[in-house]
Amino acid sequence: MSLLSHNSLSGYDLMLKLQPFWPAKHSQIYPLLANMEKENQVTFELIAQTDKPDKKVYSITEKGIDSLREWLAEPSAIPVMRDEINLKAYCISTVDPEISRKLFDDRLDYYQTRLLHFQEKISLIQSKCGISDGEAPPYHSPLFGSYILLKKGVMSYRTNIEWCEWVLSILPEENKK
Repeated sequence: MSLLSHNSLSGYDLMLKLQPFWPAKHSQIYPLLANMEKENQVTFELIAQTDKPDKKVYSITEKGIDSLREWLAEPSAIPVMRDEINLKAYCISTVDPEISRKLFDDRLDYYQTRLLHFQEKISLIQSKCGISDGEAPPYHSPLFGSYILLKKGVMSYRTNIEWCEWVLSILPEENKK
């Protein structure tokens, strides 16, 4: 419902928009949408397509907005951190340093690419809102939530870049175990 509070979206579009926050699959999204429809929290419009199957574009209802407000007032669950590199880092000393170096070089590249992507999105929001660097969109703007999440991502990627660079700086240069 959170993502539908700003725009009407198909299930596929919801999955794509949800990916940065939550690794959801079609098999999770469509049953949830069907359940929300039964509870009158969303409605859908069937869009006919000639080259593909027809698609449903979902919109949130007033009852859905009320449910969303109730959910927002509840305490958030403890964050789940599932990053495979943490498990690999734990036992990294069991492989040759060049394998470790490649692992962290690759992850550093990933973080740097994502950081640039998030910074570009922040610049786009600032441009749309007519604000300068360091300013946030107005609180009631539909872009406020996206902006604060992108800023969190930027901060997180910067920290992860710093960590990868630090790990790379302490890895042995030669093949020693």
